[in-house]
Amino acid sequence: MPYEFHFELVMQSLDRLLWGAALTIRLSALAMVLGLAVGVCAAVILKNGPAYARAVVRAYVEVIRSTPFLVQLFIIYFGLPSLGLQLDANGAALVAMTVNLGAYAAEIVRAGIGAVHPSQLEAAQALGMTRWQVMRHVVLLPALEKVYPALASQFTLMMLASSVVSAISAEELTAAAHLLDAETFRSFEIYIVVMVLYILLALLFRFSFWVLGQIVFKRRRRLGAVRMGA
Repeated sequence: MPYEFHFELVMQSLDRLLWGAALTIRLSALAMVLGLAVGVCAAVILKNGPAYARAVVRAYVEVIRSTPFLVQLFIIYFGLPSLGLQLDANGAALVAMTVNLGAYAAEIVRAGIGAVHPSQLEAAQALGMTRWQVMRHVVLLPALEKVYPALASQFTLMMLASSVVSAISAEELTAAAHLLDAETFRSFEIYIVVMVLYILLALLFRFSFWVLGQIVFKRRRRLGAVRMGA
């Protein structure tokens, strides 16, 4: 007997899936901002920090990159309460996503910092720039520009990986789909719609990153060209 699709059942509850998609966007966007901040700080320490700080950051990066995201999520959600730190599902999801993304961003940004030519640092120091000015204008911004495509890809992957947080009942898109599936038993239709929504979210994020890159880095290059011309 051929399978009969009944998407109308899914469409009747589409608002629930869209609500879950909205939470996916919020969690992912916050994790990207916080994870990038963690990654930049970790990358700077790896390149210029004291030996003990480099060892700590290196251990953090290796542990996170060598363990599954689901295990990290369970440790944060189920393990931290044993230490007296209780987080709700959405809070634990955000922390886990930030910690995970920070480790991957650290390696990406570190590679960008390593690509900055030493002569640029020497020229900046010769011009009398402070250490912070050198780090901001000569090291970090050019480094972020070089690795921006890799960061954007990692951010998009983290948005897709956010589906894992449904395992702790964080109310994002996949969790909403699980609940709807339990009520309607139309798994095929539900997850086809969810797949389409994730594709649309991925396209939205990629377009947003492209626009942001055009605004930030093209403006920086244009200002640099104006200064050189002056």
